[in-house]
Amino acid sequence: MLKHYQHFLTVQFAVDEINKDPQLLPNISLGYQLLNNFHESRLAVENSLMWLSGKGPTIPNYSCDRQHKSMVVIGGMSSTLSMAMATLLGLYKVPQLSYGSFDLLLSDEVLYPYVYQLGSKESTLHLAAVQLMLHFGWTWVGLIISYDLTGEQFFRHLQEEMAWNGLCLAFTEQVSEKFKQGDDHIKFLSRILGPSSNVIFIYGNTDSLKFFSELLMIFALHGKLLVISASWDYSAYSTDEMMSNFHGTLIFSQFKREIPAFTDFLKSVHPQANPEDIFLKSYWERVFSCLLSEIKNLNMTYRQCDESFSFAEISPLFFDKTIIELSSNIYNGIYLLAHTLHQMLQTEAKDLSELLAYPLLSWKLHHFLKCVNPVSGIKDELCGDGPSTTAETYDILNFRSFPSKIWTEVKVGEVIPHEKVLSINEEDIDWPEDFPQIPSSTCSVACGPGFRKQFREGQPICCFDCTSCPDGKISNKTDAEECMQCPEYQYPSKEKDRCLPRTVNYLAYEETLGMILAFAALCFSILTTFVLRVFVMYRDTPIVKANNCSLSYILLISLTLCFLSSLLFIGRPTPAICILRQTTFAIVFTVAIASILAKTITVVLAFRATKPGSKLRRWLRPAVSHSLIFICTLIQMCLCGFWLGTYPPFLEMDTHSEASFIVIQCNEGSLVTFYCVLGYMGFLALVSFTLAFLVRNLPDTFNEAKYLTFSMLVFCSVWISFLPAYQSTKGKAMVAMEIFSILVSSAGILICIFVPKCYVILLRPDRNTLEILKNKANP
Repeated sequence: MLKHYQHFLTVQFAVDEINKDPQLLPNISLGYQLLNNFHESRLAVENSLMWLSGKGPTIPNYSCDRQHKSMVVIGGMSSTLSMAMATLLGLYKVPQLSYGSFDLLLSDEVLYPYVYQLGSKESTLHLAAVQLMLHFGWTWVGLIISYDLTGEQFFRHLQEEMAWNGLCLAFTEQVSEKFKQGDDHIKFLSRILGPSSNVIFIYGNTDSLKFFSELLMIFALHGKLLVISASWDYSAYSTDEMMSNFHGTLIFSQFKREIPAFTDFLKSVHPQANPEDIFLKSYWERVFSCLLSEIKNLNMTYRQCDESFSFAEISPLFFDKTIIELSSNIYNGIYLLAHTLHQMLQTEAKDLSELLAYPLLSWKLHHFLKCVNPVSGIKDELCGDGPSTTAETYDILNFRSFPSKIWTEVKVGEVIPHEKVLSINEEDIDWPEDFPQIPSSTCSVACGPGFRKQFREGQPICCFDCTSCPDGKISNKTDAEECMQCPEYQYPSKEKDRCLPRTVNYLAYEETLGMILAFAALCFSILTTFVLRVFVMYRDTPIVKANNCSLSYILLISLTLCFLSSLLFIGRPTPAICILRQTTFAIVFTVAIASILAKTITVVLAFRATKPGSKLRRWLRPAVSHSLIFICTLIQMCLCGFWLGTYPPFLEMDTHSEASFIVIQCNEGSLVTFYCVLGYMGFLALVSFTLAFLVRNLPDTFNEAKYLTFSMLVFCSVWISFLPAYQSTKGKAMVAMEIFSILVSSAGILICIFVPKCYVILLRPDRNTLEILKNKANP
């Protein structure tokens, strides 16, 4: 495979670089021997035995090459090959540097004590995967892992990190050799294609995922985006035609190592300068589509290779000028060996030729291999368990497939898991053909502001329904789990996605309703004052005298105060107004009703005391009527005093009646006492109405019982209607209802009792004479 040729070039480059370094292994030159195992475990064991025996026949425990100077084996490219080689090399304690992906099995010092893994442990790959999920909002993903210890460890770490960030796995499948059976293929595909997740993360190495790779050669995963790690060489078992199925795949790869000298080294690599390199000849002809040697009598379409061709002209599609992950491991491994030999030479203080002549003495390298940093060459006095590691950084590569069987991997981002830093250029990503834009992978559609998540019973937390926030609550973010209450002085918007400031609300003079009620109160109070003035001016006329002018004065004054008391209900309430509002209304209304009651009793007694010498005449004196009014008012004042002394009215901010307003209103305090006050006035009105109704048919001249009856009928009708309306309204509507009741009931008394008299006084003065009244009384 073309990309694996870089491994061999890296060996050449590293060895050449070390041999030119005067500070590292002075007077000693490194060499290498290349054995190809064709990615077969059987050949890997055979080559290991050949390496131990020398160039002659592979005879165990015999060395047929006296010039054998190899001390360390670098290989294999996968854990399977490394294990196969270690079973033989371990018998001779030969150090083995495995440059493939890290495998937990190889880290077992009991089974493989002489194997040193150069590959990254990828201990933070699960963190990088979660950061990518969070960046693109993939909350519902699938996972395919290898059926080994490394896959299980990755699964545990990934599952824990995903749960911590509110992410879920739609499915988890392990790939093992069981997938050789044909029946399992369909079942396996149905399990990974059935769920609604559009993104599948795949973790494992090339060998552990071999059967999955073979499965992808037959079935393409349409409608799925694959996210893999570079430890899985998906191209190992794929044909050029099948590579297009991986278009758009995202790959986590170890951070590429930039070595400027490697580019200069490539300029010197040429088939003519390296005739012993049998791989370079085949590679050169394949990449440049030419022939290095002329072949006659063959109908060939290839041209002769130009001598000016160089690696600088090779397209990145065929060769990466920077050292990629596996090549970087090889580079580090060779430097690790060089520094180890250098340290051992300084420590042992012996001639190294003796050690090099006997490969069985290479076990002495193990102590130093554990204590030398492969990059810096600095010896660690604490001597850890193996080559030291650095913080992991991952490149995010995007696989792209082009026509003519050309494909490449383009870097589109970078992630530093421990620092939680992710930088990615989304515009540079070529997504799979099934996704014209960034694919989404969620179990449920995100709940927007104004809604909250309601988790489905028995399902992962990523699967939920969206329900609207309850009244009075909002959610101002996406996928809120709980709705929050607005502060007291704010209210939810119609969409329930934000809190709006509440407006202070009360029955103000500036608004239309307040102006109308205030104007009506003032007009009626002026009209009542005008009627009072008329009665005072015409106090000596028969009609005024006949209707007990002193009680009329008291009634008119109390009605004026009733109209004016309604103004206390308009405007911004204060604690003092809340106390005065209901008590003032109760007392002045009691005076008015008590005056009507006194009038009614006076009418009744006047007709009963017509006989000379009747004892009832003494009850017709003004002092009796005034005393009755005083006593009735005193009782009401006592009730009000008790009300104020126990649980008086108080100012309150009502934030519940109207969602968008803060209603400033007066709370009545003790409702029992409040209704007792109203009930007492109702009792007086009912007594007055009953008495007036009983004497309504008496002679009309001195009798105003009919007018009193109508006035009390209006009064009682208004306040009986007021009670249920008062209970069913809130806020300023309730205040307006009470003002309306005060004005209508007061106006009813004024109109029913005094308008007929004013009509006679002002418009029919001819009827306001004693003769007319007497003639009317005696027809």
